[in-house]
Amino acid sequence: MRAHDSATAPTTIAVSSSTQAPGAPAAPPGKSPSRRAGTLQAALGVTAFSLTFPATAWGLEGFGPWSLVAVRSVLAAVIAAGCLLALRVRPPARRHWAGLAVVGAGVVVGFPLLTTLALQTSTTAHAAVVVGLLPLTTALFSALRMGTRPSRTFWAAALAGAAAVLAFTVQQSGGALTSADAYLFGALLVCAAGYTEGGRLARVMPGWQVIGWALVLCLPLTAPAAALALSQEPVQLTAHSVLGLLWVAAGSQFLGLVVWYRGMAAIGIPKASQLQLAQPLLTLVWSVLLLGEQLTPAAPLTAAAVLVCIAVTQRARG
Repeated sequence: MRAHDSATAPTTIAVSSSTQAPGAPAAPPGKSPSRRAGTLQAALGVTAFSLTFPATAWGLEGFGPWSLVAVRSVLAAVIAAGCLLALRVRPPARRHWAGLAVVGAGVVVGFPLLTTLALQTSTTAHAAVVVGLLPLTTALFSALRMGTRPSRTFWAAALAGAAAVLAFTVQQSGGALTSADAYLFGALLVCAAGYTEGGRLARVMPGWQVIGWALVLCLPLTAPAAALALSQEPVQLTAHSVLGLLWVAAGSQFLGLVVWYRGMAAIGIPKASQLQLAQPLLTLVWSVLLLGEQLTPAAPLTAAAVLVCIAVTQRARG
């Protein structure tokens, strides 16, 4: 699967045959700059997402859960709408709106809401369980939705990586299941669906437009929800709460998804999803630095195991 540059037209979306700039020299045989760029973009998206749970924890210091989720979505939609208007991007074709609705339901509303509710009673380490399982779930959704058939080696490495991350994050939380697990597993399913549909749409339109239009599509729901939530939940503006809100709105909800969807379009949904195996470990690092949580000695061993699994999945034929 290769990345494509897209340009909108009055009735359809035109897709060029290559991302190579006009006049640029051809890529050396055996090398694919678009795939390397796609891997880098997906990795940047994972880095942005790894800050989501710590930033959400900061945001909850000054906002209620419903206010935080609704306001972050509204702010992200304002940023996206500004970009779409400034660049005079035409609305997508009618056939794409159903897919954008799935992206909006899963990525804009479902995952942020369910994980924020979970983080009221769960630590960031425990919440990272859902992120550890997300790559495998996304690959499963991709196989069902798009007919992809990764190799057995790919699946073996993916399962091993997911098991390593799951064992590590459960160990970090003391091995106890909490009432937040229902929220986390629900978030896992809706996010995997949103990622899969977003990755599919990013093959026919730029990734930033995928999340941009999904955010705008949800605005008639999120704007009234934000007004209602702010009137019902107390708000205490602090440096942490404001910074947390700004990051989850601009970084996690928009910019991170822009590069993430571009990466998925370039290297394929299954392989891009496996890069997220590193996300829980990055989240734990940020949790130590930003929230003061303790890191166990198991972290380096798990990190090494996950990196090996990522390397195998990236080399396995999908």
